[in-house]
Amino acid sequence: MNLETLRAFCLSLPAVTEDVKWEHDLCFSIGGKMFSVASLEPPFTFSMKVTPEEFEELVALPGIVPAPYVARYHWVLLQEGHPISQPDLEKYLRQSYELVKAKLSKKDLKAAGLL
Repeated sequence: MNLETLRAFCLSLPAVTEDVKWEHDLCFSIGGKMFSVASLEPPFTFSMKVTPEEFEELVALPGIVPAPYVARYHWVLLQEGHPISQPDLEKYLRQSYELVKAKLSKKDLKAAGLL
């Protein structure tokens, strides 16, 4: 998955916004809360939230490491050469979106147009 494919997929999900943070990271959010972050500078990497069980499984794979600063919240960083297929990446990204969406308040859901 490259940046263009990641961006297209994330923006296809309902009420997703994108913005650049920290000068070189493209962030995808739902209700103002990030669910995926991609590097705009080479090498291309991106991170996302996963379940606690998947976190342990994924960081055992080559090219996947705990995401800096947010690993305690079960975020993983995928580097070039990771072994995850495109369909599985889309499943994990959709799940990351849903995990973050589930934590939003009713007020935030309504503001995002999801209620």
